[in-house]
Amino acid sequence: MNSPSIKVLVIDDEPPIRKLLRMGLSTQGYEILEAANGRTALELLAESPALIILDLGLPDIQGLELLRMIRGRNDAVPIVVLSSRGDEAGKVEALDLGADDYLTKPFGMDELLARMRAALRHQLQAHGERPVFRSGDLSVDLVRRIVKVGEREVRLSPKEYDLLRVLVQHAGKVLTHRFLLKELWDELTDAQYLRVYVRQLRQKIEADPERPHFVLTETGIGYRLRAD
Repeated sequence: MNSPSIKVLVIDDEPPIRKLLRMGLSTQGYEILEAANGRTALELLAESPALIILDLGLPDIQGLELLRMIRGRNDAVPIVVLSSRGDEAGKVEALDLGADDYLTKPFGMDELLARMRAALRHQLQAHGERPVFRSGDLSVDLVRRIVKVGEREVRLSPKEYDLLRVLVQHAGKVLTHRFLLKELWDELTDAQYLRVYVRQLRQKIEADPERPHFVLTETGIGYRLRAD
């Protein structure tokens, strides 16, 4: 662990979950702050956590409302949401409200750590956007608008490039259908348009469009661009 002082605020009303996270994250060098309810969580924001893990099911403040309140006070801190299996609408709304990622309970510690690293990387990219984005063989020059896979330059239509640019600007973060439609089309609300362009983009940048490596589908929610 290169950054042993990274402070993580865990907001969850279940003691076993908090214990699991405290033990698992502490062994990776993270400093853990714990809140069993929304009120305590809001107080602990004064400790300036570098990342927040937020359970949507809290006893005093509804999880989505707490997320909205946190974003009102801090629009940059990465937030990874924990939700119950099947709460697809809650996940989508949390992402639209500014969460960076989500995990469905029960979850594995390795997966959580990977999502946390991706969220922290996305925060760094957002504060100092790199002119050239790289993920594996894919490179996107945001200044010259040049896209390459290995040494091969990829020709994209204007809309395909706009889609890739938005994904690059939020690399590692789950982007909902609603967010992408709003970014790419002012009036369209039919996700089928988005699926068409995602399919076309994959055909041009993926070695196997049916098993994408770069543009990943979050079923029922949206898409994520692989950040590493």
